[in-house]
Amino acid sequence: MRILQLGKFFPLKGGVEKVMYALAKELSERGIDCDAMFASKDGYSKDIQLNAHCHIYICRTYMEAKATMIAPSMVSKLKQVCHQYDVIHVHHPDPMAALALRMSGYKGKVVLHWHCDIVRQNKLLKLYRPLQSWLIRKASVIVGTTPVYLQQSDALKRVQHKCRCIPIGVYETTSAPSLTAQLRQQYAGKKIVFALGRLVLYKGYDILIQAASLLPDDYIVLIGGSGHQHNHLEQLIATLGVGDKVKLLGFIADEQLGAYFDACHVFCLPSVDKREAFAIVQVKAMIHSRPIVSTDIPGSGVPWVNQHGVSGLTVPPRDSQALAVALQEVCNDATRYQHYAQQARQRYEQLFRMDTMISACHDLYQEVVAG
Repeated sequence: MRILQLGKFFPLKGGVEKVMYALAKELSERGIDCDAMFASKDGYSKDIQLNAHCHIYICRTYMEAKATMIAPSMVSKLKQVCHQYDVIHVHHPDPMAALALRMSGYKGKVVLHWHCDIVRQNKLLKLYRPLQSWLIRKASVIVGTTPVYLQQSDALKRVQHKCRCIPIGVYETTSAPSLTAQLRQQYAGKKIVFALGRLVLYKGYDILIQAASLLPDDYIVLIGGSGHQHNHLEQLIATLGVGDKVKLLGFIADEQLGAYFDACHVFCLPSVDKREAFAIVQVKAMIHSRPIVSTDIPGSGVPWVNQHGVSGLTVPPRDSQALAVALQEVCNDATRYQHYAQQARQRYEQLFRMDTMISACHDLYQEVVAG
């Protein structure tokens, strides 16, 4: 059985490409032939032989438009190699990958991984919809990361019979005790609210900053990540006069993340719309037994990952007051806090371990090939 993961870009940045890479890496380390094909990003263009069972193809990108890599070489490369594979696992949304698959003439089995809908780019969706419809029909199985997103996606209403939920698996993050101690000393006497992600509009960090203005003085909000909204958020912090309550930390290296999760009291995900389909960062908080306050985004898998009253609390999107109230409810009741912390870790163990996702995908490939 030979598998090809298809879509998105390299080097890895977002959740979709990290899932692709993890599947290729982990399956190949189990002795299963599983390659991956990415479009290049940031000038990266060299193929990688990851191990004896995994070759990573990097296809040169001509340009980027609307978060899509325009990589004609992906079409030609896939035409050359597609016949080698029993299953091509294509990751959506990625119009370039879908186009390459359509033009390759591939006759084998297709697994479609539906990470999220195209939500805001209506003009792009109008152009892409015929290709998207073809891809949905072509797929033997459609994999979603949460049952909620599969059930409520308009594009998948008529194909529920071939939809399957496999939650995203996440590696255990390593702790960094010395940095954790340093952070706790730096913010001694404060309840630390940690948030992490790209500084883009749909992440809702403006709402979190507004919520910070409503929190008591013994709270500090730390926001990790970089993005084009950085200056806007800095201005909002200054306008609201919450410079002593909110810190924009910039990019945090992977080896340091565990320290921030360990040091914080609660993790906050204030995202405002369905572009936030799953939020892997919630699971990373669960690994460290941290309660979560997130938003109840209609149609999104976010409130399924963080189950209200179990691993934390959910509040309506764009409601800074509800966000502030929920953060205090979590932190101020020791009994509830402990319950959320324990259930968060237990939810990770039950649903979101990396080996659980890998085993589920391997079983699915065997089923698809046999069928």
